[in-house]
Amino acid sequence: MATQKMLKFVTVPKAMPEKRAPNLRSQDFDEIYREYAAEKAAEQAGRCSQCGVPYCQSHCPLHNNIPDWLKLTAEGRLQEAYELSQATNTFPEICGRICPQDRLCEGNCVIEQSGHGTVTIGSVEKYLTDKAWEMGWVQPIHPHAERSESVAIIGAGPGGLAAADVLRRAGVQVTVYDRYDRAGGLMTYGIPGFKLEKPVVMQRIEQLEAGGVQFVLNCTVGEDITFDAIRGRHDAVLIATGVYKSRDIEAPGVGAQGVVKALDYLTASNRKSFGDDVPEFDSGMLNASGKRVVVIGGGDTAMDCVRTAIRQGALSVKCLYRRDRANMPGSQREVANAEEEGVEFVWLSAPKGFTGGPDVEGVMVQKMRLGAPDATGRQSPEVIEGADYVEPADLVVQALGFEPEDLPTMWNVPELKVTRWGTIKADFRTHETNLAGVYAAGDIVRGASLVVWAIRDGREAADAILAYLKQAEAVAAE
Repeated sequence: MATQKMLKFVTVPKAMPEKRAPNLRSQDFDEIYREYAAEKAAEQAGRCSQCGVPYCQSHCPLHNNIPDWLKLTAEGRLQEAYELSQATNTFPEICGRICPQDRLCEGNCVIEQSGHGTVTIGSVEKYLTDKAWEMGWVQPIHPHAERSESVAIIGAGPGGLAAADVLRRAGVQVTVYDRYDRAGGLMTYGIPGFKLEKPVVMQRIEQLEAGGVQFVLNCTVGEDITFDAIRGRHDAVLIATGVYKSRDIEAPGVGAQGVVKALDYLTASNRKSFGDDVPEFDSGMLNASGKRVVVIGGGDTAMDCVRTAIRQGALSVKCLYRRDRANMPGSQREVANAEEEGVEFVWLSAPKGFTGGPDVEGVMVQKMRLGAPDATGRQSPEVIEGADYVEPADLVVQALGFEPEDLPTMWNVPELKVTRWGTIKADFRTHETNLAGVYAAGDIVRGASLVVWAIRDGREAADAILAYLKQAEAVAAE
């Protein structure tokens, strides 16, 4: 009987959760998708073909058991479905909201390839895990036995928190150090509420705290505590700081008032949502209200910025990107959402400089065309001579990506090896650095990437640290 609940893709069309109307959702920072009803979640999960080689699973960085928990959801066995989802994914309620499913699991769904429309995997995952929180199925960690070993994690973003979860379940004592006043990293301060409402992040952090994870916040390594001191206090260390150094535009006028960095802009907005006092927002410096806004960049951070500006009441919002729509790195779903909300995309355009002073008045724009492919295979933009123009702007947000900070210098650990890109050099299997007992995971190793990859790296690093601690215990016993 159970199989009759599956393979419905031939008769049941794909149906995403209802999306709030653009004129309503652009007035607030609430999530834009409504929740599935139980019947709709089961129906959409039942569209899964249960194929023999599940490409959705193989293209998920966490290799989540997607067909299995879809089947359990279709059968109404929701707690079992959640437990299976949680077995491979530390934060399924977060991945269900912010993963670019169109590029990962859903984009590789077999029935999508055959023209029937993908299974709405992300929306079912979100429904499933929200139901788990509602029903009390998500419980604090209770290790079978406590262990004496202690591990330090530097960075409370998704990679660090995922590692903390795995280590605490094994009974290890875990202390997480973070420079900010709240844990969560970019999940807390970088991603806007309309994609990831902050209570969703806070409840998971509270669960970790209740399970025994210790958080040392407002703690900057190299200033408030030395890296060597952390190593001395703990049996192993995981570096999971992420990459926070913004790539800047090198162009005339870049120092003008009103030319700001994406992370500063998004952090100010997210802090306001917590009710914090944010002078830079209140002064108007990081507030788009009533302004002509230009965002430079084509990734997901740029999409977050343009959609935030709309909600802050910008007079107009334009996004400049040097390639065309087909070649932009951001999620096409996010581009569509932004367009619905009133964002104008100016393709094949790049900044040449900024006019005005001391306040910015405009962006000098170079028109581009796509030429020969670059080293990655993407067509390289080329300047069209004589096609420059000035785009009026009162606020310009640079969203050109992030680079690693110089940790060996900041932390006075010159012996810590880094790559030529400045990321920490770590074994890609064990995540171990050149320093004994020191591991690294997430964006600080792989460069700016997705939350789901950071979760995978954090979980893998935790497993490697457990193996290291076991080996050290065996050596001590000899």
